[in-house]
Amino acid sequence: MTLHGFAQSFLSFATDLSLALLALALVLTTIRIILGPSLPDRVLGLDLLTSLAAGVIAVVGIDSGFTLYVDIAIALGLVGFLATVAFARFITAQARAHPRDAEEPTGRLRDGTAESEATP
Repeated sequence: MTLHGFAQSFLSFATDLSLALLALALVLTTIRIILGPSLPDRVLGLDLLTSLAAGVIAVVGIDSGFTLYVDIAIALGLVGFLATVAFARFITAQARAHPRDAEEPTGRLRDGTAESEATP
């Protein structure tokens, strides 16, 4: 086996392994988004989902040799970042408008007191 043949087979193995691991991460992230438990968890999952999708696009671009895929992955990363910032602003505005809804799933308020202690 020549060095060029080894490099091609290694690149093929690496891209196949990368796509398999990214697919597993996409499935687990989708499960995390569905299960929640809160809106910030889902927003973080969506941010991870866009990052993983950009990774898949980049690996496909490396595998196919078509360089336009890398540009698409960069654009998707920028759109994902802007979407995360917009969701964060929405969550912050929602928490300011409805401070009573800013409880953690454990029944504790953000300052650490229990809900029964906070209500008179």
